[in-house]
Amino acid sequence: MGAASAAPTMPAFGSTTPRARLRLTRRGRVVVTGLAALPLVLGVLVGVLSSGGAVAGIDGGASAMTFETVEVGAGDTLWGIAETIAPSSDPRDVIYEIMRLNGLDDAVVQPGQQLVLPAVG
Repeated sequence: MGAASAAPTMPAFGSTTPRARLRLTRRGRVVVTGLAALPLVLGVLVGVLSSGGAVAGIDGGASAMTFETVEVGAGDTLWGIAETIAPSSDPRDVIYEIMRLNGLDDAVVQPGQQLVLPAVG
């Protein structure tokens, strides 16, 4: 009275049975893409961080630029300093260069502050 159980049969070697495709969810595709892009992102990050001093450190055979520094005195302004170091130039252009070289956000200076001055010639 026992029912014969049908055992699953294995396909014969070399048969052409279709294989199941790997299906990724949207989240899975995002994870796979992120993992694939990770080495590229890390390489760019390392390249950017390691090249910070490249421009400043290259000699290139040219003579090194020298800068003059000045200490701001009581009552000094960037306009007055610009007129002193470059009397024949437009003071606004010289002030811009002083601000750029010193990383100043505005033209306000304090007594005792050291400023790097542009080479005028």
